[in-house]
Amino acid sequence: MDAGRFVCCPLIRMSDRYDDTADDHERFERELLAQDRDTRRVSTADLDDETAQDLVRELLDAGTVTPVVDERVLVHEPSGTAFESMWQLAVFHEGWTAAVDAGEGAE
Repeated sequence: MDAGRFVCCPLIRMSDRYDDTADDHERFERELLAQDRDTRRVSTADLDDETAQDLVRELLDAGTVTPVVDERVLVHEPSGTAFESMWQLAVFHEGWTAAVDAGEGAE
């Protein structure tokens, strides 16, 4: 065994790259742009059952959603997609609306 043996490591000098702040403003701007992008994204994490029910009621009143009583589903008319759950329909509609809005913004 090498017990008691002293191991010498070479001295590593810190380069000036840590002291160079020339590109800090670019890095900061990239971070701000990423935060803005994240803020614009639709989040369904805050969509609780009560909010989902309110949204579905509004969609029913507007004619965007049609109930099919015999099959116990709600049909999202713009997409033709059927849902058994009000919450799933509300989450889908939020995402669908965001996608449509993003598509209109790109044109």
